[in-house]
Amino acid sequence: MNTEKVVIIGAGPCGLSCAIELQNVGINPLIIEKNNIVNTIYHFPTHQTFFSSSERLEIGEVPFITENKKPVRNQALAYYREVATRKKLRINTYEQVIKVDKLSSGFRITTSAANKENTYLADKVIIATGYYDQPNYMQIPGEELDKVMHYFKEPHPYYNKDVIVIGGKNSAVDATLELHKAGARVTVIYRGSEYSKSVKPWILPEFDSLIRNNYVDMYFDSHVTEITQDEVYFTTKNEKIKLRNDFVFAMTGYRPDTAFLEKIGVTVDKESGKPIYKEDTYETNIPGIFVAGVVVSGFNNNAIFIENGRFHGQAIAKEIVNTISM
Repeated sequence: MNTEKVVIIGAGPCGLSCAIELQNVGINPLIIEKNNIVNTIYHFPTHQTFFSSSERLEIGEVPFITENKKPVRNQALAYYREVATRKKLRINTYEQVIKVDKLSSGFRITTSAANKENTYLADKVIIATGYYDQPNYMQIPGEELDKVMHYFKEPHPYYNKDVIVIGGKNSAVDATLELHKAGARVTVIYRGSEYSKSVKPWILPEFDSLIRNNYVDMYFDSHVTEITQDEVYFTTKNEKIKLRNDFVFAMTGYRPDTAFLEKIGVTVDKESGKPIYKEDTYETNIPGIFVAGVVVSGFNNNAIFIENGRFHGQAIAKEIVNTISM
């Protein structure tokens, strides 16, 4: 059985940042990640440009230098790999945490890797699991069909195909632009009455031009009710419409895995999805369990980003070093 001072669950930028802050106070934590590091960024569209400038994505005082002010996906992947290497972070990838049990002193963490069960003992646990693994499902018939996807990677497979994009925020707009450029025939179905104010300002004019010039059809105030193998059914302004399609991208957003938090005893507000924690230390209602990164914000994933979540580790490390036996 492995014994650790601190185990961090999740190797996204905020989890990595927590590990570095702990190193700075003399603690070398173990990070456990069910995929590879910064898995959310890996699943961004291939040519994704960040909203934030490169310096706002930096962690561990490692400079993130890019030719343009706003980095792209591959640059961010390379940067965080370099940080993990330079800081000699201890990371177990492709290992999934199954459960966390509270003991009389510390925690027992059970994981699964390569069909093998592992057990760790830790004095403290930091949960930095993000939210990208949990799509906001529409709970409609047909959403489980193979042609329906909640993640967009690249457009090439959809050349000369009829594609419906559900949603109207950044992920939907990005997917629409890329799909159109690759020769897909795109229709956007959005429940909002106008363009979302959260859409990145440097892509909105191009998107708006496609809509105004009828290169892309867009339905506002619309709600999808069913998806079949060949069609999508939706209502718009009291009118029922069905559209033939080959593929559907349901870009309806994502949410944190509150079930995992609740399973280990962390209290979660049902309405907001936010875990209960102390704002000055990020310690939850379970003494010794902390939260960091976007999981802190619950269902409002527009509140915490890399650029502000990367600082959570400072407060957490300060609290841990003051309460742990070194």
